[in-house]
Amino acid sequence: MKELINSPLVHVCLTLIVFILSKKLQKRYKSPLLNPILITVSVVILFLLFTDTSYADYERNTQVISFWLAPSVVALGYALYSFLEEIKADFRKIVLSMLAGSLTGIISVFMTAYLFGASKVTMISLAPKSVTMPIAIEVSKEMGGIPSLTVAFVIIVGVLGAIFGQTYLSLIGVNDPKSVGLSLGATSHALGAASISERGPDFSAFGGLGMALNGVVTAIFAPWVIKFLLLLLY
Repeated sequence: MKELINSPLVHVCLTLIVFILSKKLQKRYKSPLLNPILITVSVVILFLLFTDTSYADYERNTQVISFWLAPSVVALGYALYSFLEEIKADFRKIVLSMLAGSLTGIISVFMTAYLFGASKVTMISLAPKSVTMPIAIEVSKEMGGIPSLTVAFVIIVGVLGAIFGQTYLSLIGVNDPKSVGLSLGATSHALGAASISERGPDFSAFGGLGMALNGVVTAIFAPWVIKFLLLLLY
């Protein structure tokens, strides 16, 4: 029985079925709390705990799902190409907004953690929270943070952005595809970009662009900003 529960078939089917049912549930009740990503992650965690299955086994058994990450990135690239002329026309504005947004995100979380009495290593680990996982881990490692803590906060920020991002932007009157896409891509990386993909190719394109540009800006400037803030505060 244990071998069956710990098999690729069970893990892949569980993940896909829960996600598909969650999508149907969200579509029917229109609640941001019924986010398919949040529900699927929660169910999988409970399943692993209940069946005493290690995450390493689950990750190995669901590589067939992870494989599609690369094609999905290529799909975002195609969407970007479709809106290349619009991107070129507003390129300076987009770059400046991404620079401002990235630096604000790093400084705000760093200072918030400092005001709440967090340690230096915790503040460093939190700084790259809004970028995609590989970049966040490398920035955290380079600056002496705790990569596992960084991973946890990257996931939390992504899930929260996917759940509440669109609702918040709508409440403050931001509905333009460029603004919504860039905002969620820059603050909630892939999960934020994925949460708006069904609204149209323009949302997907600018979501992917926001994710990519924020990753580049953070990788370049985060170490310098962190060093400056540490010198300033200590």
